[in-house]
Amino acid sequence: MMKEIRAIVRPSRLQRLRDGLRAIPNFPGVTLFKAEGFTASAAVDKRTVKDELTDFSEKIMVCVLAQAEMVEPIRQAIIEAGHTGQVGDGLVWVVDIESMHRIRDRQTLN
Repeated sequence: MMKEIRAIVRPSRLQRLRDGLRAIPNFPGVTLFKAEGFTASAAVDKRTVKDELTDFSEKIMVCVLAQAEMVEPIRQAIIEAGHTGQVGDGLVWVVDIESMHRIRDRQTLN
C-alpha cells in the first residue's frame, strides 16, 4: 500500500533533510512547499512583543509518496534532520493513499 509522509520543518534544516533522505536506499523523491505558520499560544511559555508582531514564521512542507515499508526510515530521517529541541521544530504524519496514477503513462501505481 502506498503512503504519503508529510512534515513541516524549519527552512534552516533543509540541507540536513535533503542529505538524510538521499541516504535512504531507493528513496522515491520529495516535493517541498513553502509555508508559513505559528505554534499555538499555549505551547509557548513566554511570548515577547516581537513574537506577537511576527506571529507567522517560515516553514517548509515536505511531501513524500512511498511504499508502506519505506515509511519508517523516511519518518526517522525527517525527525532526525528537523530536530533542534525547540518549540516550532515541526510535525510529521502519515496518510494512506487510496489510489495513485502516473500521468505520463497512465499507469496505476498502487
